[in-house]
Amino acid sequence: MRIFLFSKKSITILLFILIFTIFLIIYLLVYSKCEINCSSEVSDDFLHNINTLTSGKEKVAYLTFDDGPTTSVTPKILEILKEENIKASFFVIGKCVEAHPEIVKQAYDEGHYIANHGYSHNNDILYKSSESFINEITKTDLAIGKAISIENYCSHIFRFPNGFMAPLYKKEKEKMASLLPNINYTYIDWNCLNNDSVKKCSNTELLNNLKESSKNKNTLVVLMHDTKDVNDSSLVLKDSISYLKSQGYEFRNFYDLPWGHSFG
Repeated sequence: MRIFLFSKKSITILLFILIFTIFLIIYLLVYSKCEINCSSEVSDDFLHNINTLTSGKEKVAYLTFDDGPTTSVTPKILEILKEENIKASFFVIGKCVEAHPEIVKQAYDEGHYIANHGYSHNNDILYKSSESFINEITKTDLAIGKAISIENYCSHIFRFPNGFMAPLYKKEKEKMASLLPNINYTYIDWNCLNNDSVKKCSNTELLNNLKESSKNKNTLVVLMHDTKDVNDSSLVLKDSISYLKSQGYEFRNFYDLPWGHSFG
């Protein structure tokens, strides 16, 4: 009979390997990106989490960027987010995804949440009929799925152009919002913004707008745009992140929400 004797050094190495393996498994289970598609159903818990997100008591900031991707701004934002080790959420327009799928792929691969902002960003098309509204969403998901190589992709989270809270097309939006559960969707607005799409502002003004709209709030859903149609938020993003950090905020994206189900 052979008796195997291990030195203290060998035992230490084995323990290190075991601990490292355990931590790696935990990391992959907790922090790895979920694959979401049309077979992954949102739970009532998730809907509740979205609907009550901005009433949270934690100091958390969800950075969201609308209307992209664009070649002029989105890559700069992705670079800054990578430097800051922050994961954001991008509400993309379907026709822009088709124009620049490589940028969407990069954002997805780097851990950012790709959400749905409709295909055309045209209210006349979006609210023409129930069929047109659903088509705007499904065409965008199809474009995203093609860009990131996920068949039947479904982001489950929609943002109305100009926001659900805006008075424009209010009745139409209320009608269309009632259709979202039928396609396994919900919607979200924001409670903090820098007004980068409202009028031309200096970088100082953009930062001050963010400071003012975040005042006395805990959980923030921050609206910015990854276009430069009016302003270029990439130019003030580092300062915005620094300010929010100084106020005690940590950063998350929608992958970090308790979904209450397993993804398909």
